[in-house]
Amino acid sequence: MKELGHVVSEQLLGRDKNKVAEVLIKSMPQTKKEMKSFSGFAGYYRKHIKDFGKIVKYLYKLCNQQKVYEMTEKRVKAYEELKKSLKTALFISIPHLKLPFKLYIDASGEGLGAGLHQTQTINDKPV
Repeated sequence: MKELGHVVSEQLLGRDKNKVAEVLIKSMPQTKKEMKSFSGFAGYYRKHIKDFGKIVKYLYKLCNQQKVYEMTEKRVKAYEELKKSLKTALFISIPHLKLPFKLYIDASGEGLGAGLHQTQTINDKPV
């Protein structure tokens, strides 16, 4: 079933490939407004994208600067990596409330991240 840009089943939550494809066929954003729109769209799927904060930080900086809009090499790389991540985004398992959860935390000088996982079959899966 498709709801609010997601594909929902009894076991998984994923992104709607058609919605993502509509955005990915567009050319690289040429203005801050276009980049904010793209970054906001990608942010909607942030829970499906590993290391989202690390990838998007250069694009957020670009949108928040008062300077001229300039796509540097780092920003182009971040944009391309974010597009690739949207194409291959993870599916999230629907949690089973009777099973235990595991919280993974990662921190560095650049950011903080956390992931909630659950062992439902053999491997831990993001929930």
